[in-house]
Amino acid sequence: MAEKFDNLEEHLEKFVENIRQLGIIVSDFQPSSQTGLNQKLNFMITGLQDIDKCRQQLHDINVPLEVFEYIDQGRNPQLYTKECLERALAKNEQVKGKIDTMKKFKSLLIQELGKVFPEEMAKYKAIHGEDPPS
Repeated sequence: MAEKFDNLEEHLEKFVENIRQLGIIVSDFQPSSQTGLNQKLNFMITGLQDIDKCRQQLHDINVPLEVFEYIDQGRNPQLYTKECLERALAKNEQVKGKIDTMKKFKSLLIQELGKVFPEEMAKYKAIHGEDPPS
């Protein structure tokens, strides 16, 4: 899998370098540099074709739109993964806290109902196989 990305990265780096060189030629254009300009334009077309070939190898990869938003904002896209994990951990702790609270509530409810309705709670515990609360 990594070689697919390495191949794409290599083609992108070549393409960016070609565009940089093309920009230099265009910014200081002289009629004598027309041949070099045409050559760079052809390299750019070839580079786009190479990148398109890489696309076929990576068709099954989905990137969340939020990653592109991070990039547009000038932020490191790896921060997206970090922040997703942090949100997942926070949500996990929150849900765990709710589960623990509900378990405590259930235990206290069974205990209090046992005081008020001892016969019914004995039947309930027999049906559900619960040990008497300690």
